[in-house]
Amino acid sequence: MKPMNRRTFVRASARGGALLAAGSALFTVSRTGRGQGAQERVVLALIGAGGRGSQLAGNFQQVAGVEFKYVCDAFLPRAEAGAKTLARNQARAPQAVQDMRQALDDSEVRGVVLATPEQWHGLGTVWACQAGKDVYVEKNTSLRLHEGIAMIEAARKYQRVVQVGFQNRSAPYALTARDYIRSGKLGTVVLVKVYNLLEGGAWAARPDGPVPAGLDWDLWLGPAPEVPYNPGRHFGWNDWWDYCGGAFSGDASHQLDLTRMVLGDPPAPRSVICAGGRLGWSDAREIPDTMVVTYDYGDFVMTCESGTAMPYMKKFPNEVRYGNQWPHWPQSSCRVEIYGTRQLMYLGRHGCGWQAMEADGKVVAEDKGHFPDKWHQPNFIDCIRSRARPNGDIEQTHQSACLVHLGVASYRVGRKQLFFDEAARRFTNNDDANQLLRPLARGRYRLPETI
Repeated sequence: MKPMNRRTFVRASARGGALLAAGSALFTVSRTGRGQGAQERVVLALIGAGGRGSQLAGNFQQVAGVEFKYVCDAFLPRAEAGAKTLARNQARAPQAVQDMRQALDDSEVRGVVLATPEQWHGLGTVWACQAGKDVYVEKNTSLRLHEGIAMIEAARKYQRVVQVGFQNRSAPYALTARDYIRSGKLGTVVLVKVYNLLEGGAWAARPDGPVPAGLDWDLWLGPAPEVPYNPGRHFGWNDWWDYCGGAFSGDASHQLDLTRMVLGDPPAPRSVICAGGRLGWSDAREIPDTMVVTYDYGDFVMTCESGTAMPYMKKFPNEVRYGNQWPHWPQSSCRVEIYGTRQLMYLGRHGCGWQAMEADGKVVAEDKGHFPDKWHQPNFIDCIRSRARPNGDIEQTHQSACLVHLGVASYRVGRKQLFFDEAARRFTNNDDANQLLRPLARGRYRLPETI
């Protein structure tokens, strides 16, 4: 069998062609936000002006016809800095505000880019949908399973576009990988191994302190439990269960979503069990530095090995993500291995492509990729204008996020095997684990009883 390239596969895939057409708009730089070819102006608000939020806003500004009217952050100095940066690339300067609801009340705003810590993803998305705004929400989709359900309900009830920042769903090579698996050339898939093995270090708690000037700490916490201000929580929020699931949710969720996509988006697994702990570093951090999660799908098994104690494992370099270089798979920290009865497929996220190999190690099919932000963010704007479903629609991306929620629940109840009833949205053998699927809620920061 001769190696196949992307052109061959995309031609053969009608569904792939449709998705590529939906995400075909490449970044078109426009300092006014009204570049040539703009169909209509789209006014956005950025919610969460940290590193990823600022990067996303810069990407969206490059799409013709897009401008930001607000930059919202509970830490006002950060919002002001973000607004100042965005003002350089559009005709009018965005307003810097603390509370997202000021932007949600503005009828000129058509959509929001939600890049907060994860405890705000569910409630922020529901509020935005209720206000008639479309939503681009970063990964992981939600902090708890039932938040994701509420996000789907809000998107459908209010007929909103909700795109999740699982950008691999806009990658052309993800489509060809899916088509190759569907073709049967890999054989029957029996085992899938998802890796997320990163470097890290020992963790040290920081003492509580005074709230910095310009920070609304109550607003920053949102649905999470009330605690005194702590700079470690504020700037190191990915170390705490109340705000995220660590590298497992912040990084491995990308590979889990990409894997589900190329496998045809299977339903939830029948059971899950997670082993691990603070094995590399003897400290008091809540979130483990080593996790091995096993998902039983009945006709195949999937594992996810996630950790932050492996300095010899490396993420894909830019020469791979943006160029034509193939990764060195054995030490690629974010690779996926799909084992069929005939062939093995190596799969990489964020533009790294895929290769299928036979027993002699010969590559018999492959498709090199490119970092998919250049399709994913424009796809959201396309869908705001067309009202089509986006590539990373909330419904399937919620299913991917659930793999994180199930694994975290297993770990937190003592590394026990949990049996999951997808229709009932609950575990059948552990009530304590079911509580970890419920949304966080505090005071005025709680999901509405009626979406």
